[in-house]
Order: sequence, then C-alpha cells, then structure tokens
Amino acid sequence: MKKSAEKTMPSLSRRAFVGAAAATAGVAAVGGLASCSPQASSNGGSEDAAEDPLANAEVFYTTCPPECQHHNLIGYVVDGKLVKVESSSLNDCAACACGIARSQMVNDPNRLSMPMKRTGEKGSGEFEEISWDEAFNLIQEKFQEAIDTDGVQSICYVTGSGNFGSMHGPVANAFFAHLGGASTTVGSLCCAGTTAAQIPIYGQRFLDTRNQIENSDYVIIWGTNPAISKRGYHQRFEKVVANGGKVVVIDPIFSESASKASQWIDPYPGTDAAMTLAMLKVVIDEELYDKEYALAHTCAPCLVSKETGEPVLQDANDPASFVVFDTVSGEIVRHDQEGIEAALVLDGTSAADKYNTEFELIYAEAEPWTLDAAEKECGVAADVIATLAREYAEADKAMIIQNMGGFMRTENGTYAVATQLYLAALCGHVGHEGDGISDAGGINEVVVGNPIDVPEVANPAPSIPRFKFGESVLNEDPLKVNVFWSMTGNPMTQWPNTNMVKKALEKIPFVVVVDQYLTSTGLYADLLLPVAGQFEHEDVLANHRSHWIQLCEKAVNGPGEVKSDFDIFAELANRFGFGDAFSKPMSEMIQKVVEPAGLSYDQLVEEKAIDVVGQDYIPYKDGIFLTASQKAEFWVRAWKDEGFNPIASYERAEEDSRNDNELASKYPLFAVQRKTYRGVHSTFNNLEWMDEVYDKRPVILINQEDADERGIANGDAVFVVNDRGEHHGVAEVCDRIKKGVVGLQNGWWEQQGGSSSYVTNDKWKTLGGTHCCNNTLVELKKEA
Repeated sequence: MKKSAEKTMPSLSRRAFVGAAAATAGVAAVGGLASCSPQASSNGGSEDAAEDPLANAEVFYTTCPPECQHHNLIGYVVDGKLVKVESSSLNDCAACACGIARSQMVNDPNRLSMPMKRTGEKGSGEFEEISWDEAFNLIQEKFQEAIDTDGVQSICYVTGSGNFGSMHGPVANAFFAHLGGASTTVGSLCCAGTTAAQIPIYGQRFLDTRNQIENSDYVIIWGTNPAISKRGYHQRFEKVVANGGKVVVIDPIFSESASKASQWIDPYPGTDAAMTLAMLKVVIDEELYDKEYALAHTCAPCLVSKETGEPVLQDANDPASFVVFDTVSGEIVRHDQEGIEAALVLDGTSAADKYNTEFELIYAEAEPWTLDAAEKECGVAADVIATLAREYAEADKAMIIQNMGGFMRTENGTYAVATQLYLAALCGHVGHEGDGISDAGGINEVVVGNPIDVPEVANPAPSIPRFKFGESVLNEDPLKVNVFWSMTGNPMTQWPNTNMVKKALEKIPFVVVVDQYLTSTGLYADLLLPVAGQFEHEDVLANHRSHWIQLCEKAVNGPGEVKSDFDIFAELANRFGFGDAFSKPMSEMIQKVVEPAGLSYDQLVEEKAIDVVGQDYIPYKDGIFLTASQKAEFWVRAWKDEGFNPIASYERAEEDSRNDNELASKYPLFAVQRKTYRGVHSTFNNLEWMDEVYDKRPVILINQEDADERGIANGDAVFVVNDRGEHHGVAEVCDRIKKGVVGLQNGWWEQQGGSSSYVTNDKWKTLGGTHCCNNTLVELKKEA
C-alpha cells in the first residue's frame, strides 16, 4: 500500500476517550451499587467476600432504542427497583454511558409522572398536574374541535428518533390513519441525501457493512464520527489499523474517530461532491477503475440519448431493458445480452453522434475538477486528493463509511452521496468481503410488519416542510395547524431555525408533548403527557439501525402514572370509535411485527434477541444490486423530475464563506454540527450523570487563528450569531478544526442554554430534501 501524503495530526484531549469509562464508574456509584462491592475485612487479616447484591435479582432484557446501534441491555431488579443496567453478551463491548444511564432514567425524580396542563405563558414552564381522565377529555375535545373546524388534516403529528420501537412511531401512524389522516412533516434531518441517492442507484438503503469492517484494509470514514455514532463497535475500525490497514477520516473537525485513524483530511463543509469528482477524474484518467466490474455490474456502458437526455430502453414497458453499444457486432443491444463487449466510451463508434454512455456523462461532470480546481474549492492539497483516489482504487478491500455523515446535511448532500456510490461501484468495491458503502442500517433486506394495520387514507393531507415548519405554520401554508402532537423527538433542539419553531409552537392553539421529561419542546406545550421508558413497558425493536430483532421486556412500573405510547393511543382510539384495532394483546402485536421475518413471539421471548442478518452478511453480495436491472444505475430519473441534473454534479452552496456577497461578508465562518458522548441528539443530555463526566455547557470549537483574529481565548464565554439567531457556549481554541470553521455541539436543551439549531440553515427545498445544517454561516463573538 502506498504511503499517503499526510500532514501532522493534531492532538485530542484524553477526556474525550476516558469519558465513557468514567461515566460507567460514576453511574455505578450513583446507582447505589458502590456500597455493595466486596469490602476488605480486618478480622484476622482474612478477606470475606461480600454478599452479591444481585444474587437474587430478577433479570430483564431490552434495548437502547434511539438513533444509535441499539445495544442489547440487561436490567437487574431488586425489591421492585431497577438497580443496574449493563450490556448483554450480544454486543461487542460494554454499554456506553447512555445505555447505563437507563437505570437513572427509570429512577429519576425529575421525570414527568402525571399529565401536566399549562398555566402560564408558553415557554414559562408553568404547569399544573391533572388526572389522565382530564387529559384524555381535553385531547378529545381539542381533536374534535380541530376536525369540525378545519378537518382532520389540521391535526399535525410528528415522531422522531428518540425511540425506534414498534410500539411508538408505527402505532402513531396507525392511530392517525384511523382518525382519518392527520398531517405530518416532510424532510429528513439526517439522511435524506442517502435516500435520494442510494435507493435509485443501488436499489435499496439501510444496508450496512459493519460485519465486514475488520476484513477491510482501507477504510474512508467520510464526514461521520463512528467513535460517537457507532461507539458500540468502533473498535472494529481500530482493528483495521492494528491489522496493518489504513483508516482515513474526512471531516472539517479532528474528531474522536480521527484521533484513532491513520490520516485526517479536512475539506471545507459542503464541498465533498467536488472532492469525490476530482477523485473520479484521477481514477478514470489513470484507468484505475475496475473495467470488468463496471461492465458486468453497473450501467456505466448504458446509452443515454443526446436528443432526449434519457436512458434508451429496448422496451418502454421494461425499466430494466437498458441498451449498450456492442463493440463486437457494432450494434445496439440489450445490456444483459450474453456474449457482448459493451463500450464504456463511444468515441469512434457509429453510436457516438446520438448517444453518450452513463460512464461518459459521469466523466463530463468530473472532468472540470482537476486536482488544482479541487484544491482551491475544497481546501485540500492536490497531492492529498490524488493519493486518496489512488490508494482507494488500488486497495484490495476498500470501504467507505457514510452512516448519515454530516457531509450529506448540505445543499449538495445527495450528490455527495451519489459521487461516492459512483466511485465505489466503478472501482469494484461493492459486494465483497471487506468492501462496500456503509449506510446507517442493518436489516432492510429483512421484512418486518406493523403491530397494527394502517388503513389507507382516502385524501392524504399535504405535508409541512420540517425545515420551514415555523413559516409554514405562521402562514398556514400548506394548511392550518390547530393541534400539534410531538412524541419521541424534541423539535426545539433539533429542527433548524429554532426561533421560527418557537413562534410556530406559540401560535398553534393546542400542543401536546409526550415525553419522559419537561423538554425544550415541552416548555411550549399546552399539555404534557408522561410516557413510559425502557424497562417500563413491553415492546419489540425491529428497525433498520440494528442487525438484531430484540424483545423489550417490562421490568418495573414507571414513576407515578406514566403510560406507554401504545396505552395512550389505545385509550384515544376507544374514545374515537376504533378501539378494536388497538385491543389486541401485546404478544399478538409483536407476533405481527416479527412473523414476516420468519420469527415468532415465543422464539423472541426465549432468545430475547435474534440476529436476522448473520455474521457473514455482505450488502449487494457479488455485485448484485437491488435495482430493476440488478446493476448500479447511475442516471436518476427522480432527480431530473425535480429539475436537477440526473448525473451527480457540484455547485457551491448559497451559504459559503467564500461567496462574494453580503451574507458571507457579514458571517464569514462556516458552522458545522457535531455529536457528543452526552447523548443521542437531545436524549440523555439532561441527565445529571452526564454532567459528572462530560461538558456541562455547550462548547464551541474554533481554530486558533480565527480566535486570535477575534481576541478570543480558550475558555471564554462566546456566542455564534447570524440572522436566524444566536447560540451561546464556551470557546475551545485549538488546532483540531479547519480554519474558517466553527464546531457546534448538537442536543443542548433550552434549560441548558439553548440548542445550536438556533442558527442552522433552514433552506428548502434541495435535491432530495436534504437538511442544510452544515451549510450555515455565522460570526463568533465574545460575550460582553
């Protein structure tokens, strides 16, 4: 393997890596188990083993269900109290601090325990306890009033990534469909770019390569931070390096993952598609691509008409009937006809005047991106880009880790994903041991069911753009919202342009927030409903973030009178006349979820968790893609239908500090979001245990040169600002972030000073509906 051109790697505080271990120790002590550890005896100099406090404990299994790896957890119950949570043997490693903190959440006196009705102004946090009967009566009254006034579509419900269990979001979908079709939001905060690119190009998404990481010898971690987001199996990446392979991290921030990698490359935010196009140009110019794989497993040689700009089909009714130019016969034939030799390039052939190949169209987009042009645009040295391209193409087993990376939360996010898909397929790095493109998923090839049938809605309501939620609600466009139901999420910390979200919540007449805590969004609710958490209700996790279908057992009762999401909807279903749909036993509903996967409820009760993928799982095995043609299809009709180039390309974003306009002059710093060990998005971020081992206030990363220009020193109280709002925090002045970029931590609550989403870009609509939080411009100032 060639040695890459590398710059000196900055250092990372040891705190970032001792945090999880410290949390584990701290949590055990706070959980009341420290006093139960073996104690030394001075009697006769002998040591008597203390009685095992868990010897008679009842054991229960569940999972950690937010947007992470869904660790399988064991809970120990003594005298009706959950006293300890730890990882089961199914996982690669011990549970992180978030998983362990489940025991604090169950026993936390700060939990909501009764329904709460607002008594003060929205945002004041002033509520009074009411009974469940009063709460249900109020909901029924407000729902009916909304339906009678502006129709059921004026009820808007949203679910988030706080719980991927089947008895949460899927149950909400069933309830609101039975109600007649409430409205919801459109626009993914995380991975719209992957959905818009990988599904049409490779045929399906949520297929990950986690079981092949250790078999790889060259891994590019692109714009993501698996030491945080894949902490449950990050050691697999470390094994690549230990085995003599190479791990490259591409990120404007020298992340926790970068500190464990072989090389760090720091492009400007939002320029990843340009960088990949430059890599493609190197690979094609130097003929480093895998021609045999490209011809056999991709639509690179398939013809696109110069007249119509669309792929040519042999049969208009067969979407897989692409054609190619056969160099043997000199004829245009179907792409999968046996015995042909398809042309990747048509120059000098009889087909050149009327057609291009998809390969030629890709090269046309890559050709302007010379190494010098890419260096200027991306801020990465030309020789670094060239070496990266050559090493990746020439590696025996090479892998790209996307995993909902920050690079796709940009204007060019869909194209950035697509260019990487092009690169992997043209280099033949898909479908084999140790290679592939790793998405965020794991079981999307396994079919699972819904716990409750979801009826078809006759007249579906228009969806509200999530990124423009505030403007949409204030302008009543595309509809008027009379009721807003928020569960398993926290819009006030996660949705962009928080000030506008706040105005929307203030305007909506009746806001219901279902949560375990008084969250940032809960501050603006009219009614708070206390919901049961893990170990407090029965559920099943059969979601595309995990390779395991896991039973979630009830171990204890939650505090006060908490109810599960299912129980809440079941009662409301009774009141609105469709209670029979929600009256099935839990075992029967779980059976409906797992039966399509070939499993049974009894089997799950016995085994607790079942690997439905297998340790040898390889996505798109042997280059068999899940498209109609079973090949990687590079030309995307959906993009053309949206008015975009059907071949991935690059244009600089509207919010880029190099633009020659007033916005860039006023706000000259890129701002990018980063995840922390404190929580998953905003979940866990409020817990006292997290304060013991992690940052207690938002930290804003800033490059030393940028700090010097602004008179900012390490530890200063600072804030970032733009026309959307402000975010306050403490400056960490360092060399582990690219000059011209600041790093903002995701997930802080209003009660902790407010979210970084106050400043994030709310642009709508981009190709595929990508969230543009990492195309955000700000200025950084010292607090007065």
